[in-house]
Amino acid sequence: MEAEKIVTGLLDENCYVLKKNGCCLVVDPGDDYTKIKEVVGDCKVLAVLLTHSHFDHIGALRNFLTKRSVKIFKKSSVEEKEYTIGDFTFQAIYTPGHSKDSISFYFQEEKEMFVGDFVFKESIGRCDLPGGSEVEMKESLSKLKTYPGDITLYPGHGDITTLDYELSHNPYLR
Repeated sequence: MEAEKIVTGLLDENCYVLKKNGCCLVVDPGDDYTKIKEVVGDCKVLAVLLTHSHFDHIGALRNFLTKRSVKIFKKSSVEEKEYTIGDFTFQAIYTPGHSKDSISFYFQEEKEMFVGDFVFKESIGRCDLPGGSEVEMKESLSKLKTYPGDITLYPGHGDITTLDYELSHNPYLR
């Protein structure tokens, strides 16, 4: 699986296009559909994965809603379990704290997790916005620690990192 990062919008939100065998998934379609569509190219979009519903992560979602064959994965419509769509297999993991609807998507075979604003390189997402909770964030961080350290974390803003790096350098995970 190839994962390409696209930085969109005023808040420099990270959108990701995951490609495999001529198909793709779009994670957190920020607000620049033209940039996203350019990266998608000729790939068939199978689904959009939403880590949470803050405006900077869903600005271009409306462009995908018009396509009936595109499935939308968001906390309110998924269970915490494994899903397969096309050649993509991933687990939906509830990770509230930044928001009530925060969810991460773990691709075990590729050792990649798309975490939205749950975890950043050397930091975590804010818990002081409506729907945020420090208590839930601590529980979600404890859950994250149970995953293999060699997984790559793809955050909603900033640099891509690894769980091992965060366990050593992120004060919220130590």
